[in-house]
Amino acid sequence: MRIVEEIAAFGHPLIRAAHRSTFEVTRESFLTERGDCIIAVRADKAARDLSEKFKEAAKKAEVSMMIIIEAGGEREIVKAYGSPALTFTHPTDMVIRKSSYVCGKTIAIRANKAACDLSRSLVDKLRGHENQVKITLIVEG
Repeated sequence: MRIVEEIAAFGHPLIRAAHRSTFEVTRESFLTERGDCIIAVRADKAARDLSEKFKEAAKKAEVSMMIIIEAGGEREIVKAYGSPALTFTHPTDMVIRKSSYVCGKTIAIRANKAACDLSRSLVDKLRGHENQVKITLIVEG
């Protein structure tokens, strides 16, 4: 089984990508300096908008997930896991966490990277206000 979900979003000049345990993608168009986990804004999907097939697959115990982040010719791959505890209820955000904490925003846990671990060359591209960001979620297992 392999389920793929694609999210289109944009960069923002205030992206810092400094958070040590998460990264977040939001449908919101604005960002403050406090949002140090946010890596993309104006996303076309949030946690609740992901397909039912994807949600069902991600809720299987120990299912692996790959998150591919692409912007301006730069690309980063993050490995994480799904969980039966995922609810996918948040209307504007989706969060990938290094921890096992789950809330309505959480779409993956036990990730091998947080915002601060992303390459600084990718983060530079994520700071471009009109730079398109493509996030590909792949569930396998």
